[in-house]
Amino acid sequence: MLLHSATGSQTFKSLVRNGAIVLAGNRLLKIYGSLHCATGKRMKVRNRVFFATEEEALRLGYRPCGHCMRTAYAHWKLQTKK
Repeated sequence: MLLHSATGSQTFKSLVRNGAIVLAGNRLLKIYGSLHCATGKRMKVRNRVFFATEEEALRLGYRPCGHCMRTAYAHWKLQTKK
């Protein structure tokens, strides 16, 4: 997990281009989603974190976004009801 506030603009762009960052999340709400999610783009920079994989986000206790990751969210929701 990488904090957005701890990376510079050029570093961030380089990590995205190289595939080191594929998902973004909100560290307060513990939600992760696509880098292109309209909901995620509205969050404050100080709350934004980045992940290399979906497994990393799940392992750290984050849940999928209900807007940009509907299928993963539905699966997560079913798993938490058990």
